[in-house]
Amino acid sequence: MGGKVEKGFMSILSMDRNWAGRLLSPIAAIAMLLFVLSILASCTPDPGDDPIPPVSFPDKVLNLNLPDNIVLRSKGSSRAYNDIGVRGVIVYCVDVGIYHAYERNCSYQPNEACATVNIDVSTLFMTDPCCSSTFDFNTGMPSGGVAWNPLRQYRTIFNGTDLIITDEVVE
Repeated sequence: MGGKVEKGFMSILSMDRNWAGRLLSPIAAIAMLLFVLSILASCTPDPGDDPIPPVSFPDKVLNLNLPDNIVLRSKGSSRAYNDIGVRGVIVYCVDVGIYHAYERNCSYQPNEACATVNIDVSTLFMTDPCCSSTFDFNTGMPSGGVAWNPLRQYRTIFNGTDLIITDEVVE
């Protein structure tokens, strides 16, 4: 009789295992589907991740003794030039003889028609009216808004009179 009880108990266990297997199978399938969808969603590019298009331009030479450019001789001054870069360049005087040149094309959703960075009216930072991001003059890093990447910075060379802006990107 002990063998019959043991056999019956084993058949109940195997039935329970089959029932659990049938129940877990749809749950496992749903879990696997959710996992795959989450991986696919994380691979979907965010339009904010679009790179600023590369651009080549001839060196821009600014004679800082000319009336249009003399403002750049003062520490903390800035000026926009629209004839180079993707959407133009903002030049900032960090200190006498030290300059940064930033692409005016915003780093957040750069393909949007309005993604153009301007010098804020306060002249303390740069701003993109399209996404409301603000950028620091000293680093080009975002200081507010949705942008998380810095503005593209171009190499500058100062020889005492002329400021030269090249299309070489500073990393």
